Amino acid sequence: MHSCNCGDRGHSHFSDFFSENIYTWCTNCGNYGIHAAVKRALVDLEIKPCQTLLAFDIGCHGNGSDKIGGYRFHGLHGRVIPFACGASTANSKVKIIAFGGDGGTLGEGINHLVLGIRGNYDITFVLHNNLNYGLTLGQPSATTKQGVAMNAAPDGVTSEPIHPMKFIFSLGPTFAARTFSGDVGHMAQTFKAAIEHPGFSFVEVLQSCPTYNLMTPHEWYQERIKDVSQIKGHDAGDISQANSIALDIEKEIAVGVLYQNKKSIPFNLRQANRVNKKTALVDEVKNLSVEKLFDSFR
Repeated sequence: MHSCNCGDRGHSHFSDFFSENIYTWCTNCGNYGIHAAVKRALVDLEIKPCQTLLAFDIGCHGNGSDKIGGYRFHGLHGRVIPFACGASTANSKVKIIAFGGDGGTLGEGINHLVLGIRGNYDITFVLHNNLNYGLTLGQPSATTKQGVAMNAAPDGVTSEPIHPMKFIFSLGPTFAARTFSGDVGHMAQTFKAAIEHPGFSFVEVLQSCPTYNLMTPHEWYQERIKDVSQIKGHDAGDISQANSIALDIEKEIAVGVLYQNKKSIPFNLRQANRVNKKTALVDEVKNLSVEKLFDSFR
């Protein structure tokens, strides 16, 4: 990994995020495109590795946590959001980007997603939605389509899937976007908008899984996605309209920034005890003696 000196002036470069570790994803996995887009977004925004924290959940995407330079964290399944929110609270000067799969995020970690959006913590969260648990060899997840046979459901999934955007809009987000793992340029632009948004930015990536998810291959998405710029009269500031165009995930799937509240105030800036504070919490950490505390128990 290349070293990064935050005191240096100049642009961020792709080489800054280089890692000597070799990718181990399946051929044509959507994660390759997502990693490329994240790097492009950070470089375009002139954000250096030492100015961002990339937090990974458990899942196929998490196998990329050591394949990119910078500060990185690899957490427990479904628990990456509270870590990312805590990191943002401790040091609001660092850009936090967290990644999670549809299994961990909308399964065991769904409560953290709810509270992260409710608190409007200043992080970007990228949902890798490949409609299955890929790392554990193709079990159905909360987004697997009804009736589809998977390795752990050979007779077909019997439950209705969770519609990610329908769920997100019910929580009153300040930023919601959708993009496709097969279009690096589109992903990079979407990630840039999310990173610059003050507050919780939710980005769903429609991700192909060539090994276990055969119901929606790369080509299936290519034939159906439609950027919001092509939708006449789309107003990204109208949450009702955004919710409406996000509902179709079968025939004409809207991608791009679906909704953004430009008056968003993130968690840190709403706290009365942080008003007029120019330092981050991490700057205020001090060594305190606990001698008197222990003496009180003698």
